[in-house]
Amino acid sequence: MNRYPTVAEVTESARRLVSRFPGTGRLRRVGTSRAGRPILMLSVGHGTRHVLVVARPHPDEPVGGATALALAERVAGGDRRSPATDPEAVTWDIVLCLDPDGAALSEGIEAATAGPAPTLSAYYRAAFRPVAAEQPEWAPIEGRQLPESRALFDAIDALRPVLQCSLHNVDAGGAWVQLTRDLPGLAAPFAASAADVGIPVQHGTYDALYWENPAPGIHVLPPPDSTARPAAGSENIGRSTWCAPQRYGGATAIVEVPLWATAPADDRAPHPAPARALRDLSGLVREGGRRVTAVFEKARGFLPSPEDSPPVRVLEWMADDLYDLVADSWEPLARQAEAGPRTDGAPSSTTAGISALEVVARRQPLRAAGLLLRLLHTAHDPAAGGLHHQLDQLFTAWCTEFEQSLGLRRVPVSAQVELQTRTVVAAAECALAR
Repeated sequence: MNRYPTVAEVTESARRLVSRFPGTGRLRRVGTSRAGRPILMLSVGHGTRHVLVVARPHPDEPVGGATALALAERVAGGDRRSPATDPEAVTWDIVLCLDPDGAALSEGIEAATAGPAPTLSAYYRAAFRPVAAEQPEWAPIEGRQLPESRALFDAIDALRPVLQCSLHNVDAGGAWVQLTRDLPGLAAPFAASAADVGIPVQHGTYDALYWENPAPGIHVLPPPDSTARPAAGSENIGRSTWCAPQRYGGATAIVEVPLWATAPADDRAPHPAPARALRDLSGLVREGGRRVTAVFEKARGFLPSPEDSPPVRVLEWMADDLYDLVADSWEPLARQAEAGPRTDGAPSSTTAGISALEVVARRQPLRAAGLLLRLLHTAHDPAAGGLHHQLDQLFTAWCTEFEQSLGLRRVPVSAQVELQTRTVVAAAECALAR
């Protein structure tokens, strides 16, 4: 396997699996997207306990469809190497694509990341990620109830899963798992699987900056009364689809695997100058955001209205305050670093932890620039060509700097799928053993 399957290919493969394993596999529609696209669930097995798997919650993270099919094949084939994949004991319910509308706006990402040497440039030119309030897992935190979110909430209420697994890609870095409740016993098989396929375990991540970190690459959501929440906004995370299984005693595992691995992802050596590095990264994301926004402002007059264009809504959202929000979230860490060297091994003071934040600082302007380049390429205004040329030069230079600064190495699709599949099964084993 050297490429990700498209949503259409995943759906067709699911239909073929149902035909090959009649009675064991069932495919049904569990919801409809805002644009009228079906949200499909493939169920495999007949056990009374359920594991719910969610693929493509973010449309720019394509690994989930391939992992979903690998899991379904393993269970349908009667793989009893693990009690979790015994189809007589456990039913696996797999949402094939939670955000089909977003995936339609990311059409081309599978081709852009195919082959032995896909580039960051090709990836960011094809990728689309909606604003937070239009991301099905995250929208409830923002006070929105999307039909995609409702479909997932309804599935959770109907199935009462022991475990929900959300399948994600990080564009660059290492692999990690976020948990809404600790799953003792997961760390060892996760680390072993990552070593087997040659993917580093990420030490420290922006996504779980203030979560509990009981083992390398394992992050556990703090209890509701804790003040330890990511500064970049998840105070109401209890409203998310991630936390919904808790009402039935279930847990959620968010499993992240990288498209590109970074050389320092697992380097837990103390960073020589963390305070200065954090301030430099804050400046990097602000300056990158400022330069993309300057081009966006010049193009606003001939771009579609935000009401009619999800990509324009993303650009407005990012230009509004997202770059500053990200940069400001690192200021407390910089002040801590200035107070003296950390002796507790906190990720924010390690080479790996700083590198994880560098990924965020570099990718935010690139996401915006990639979207804007697509809009400028199709615009008919006479000014569009010049702005496209100006931004394209900047975008290309940023991609090169990203690759060189962090020593990026492409992770084979097969390795991503293998690690994610094995981690999901291991998490299910831990959850079912409770």
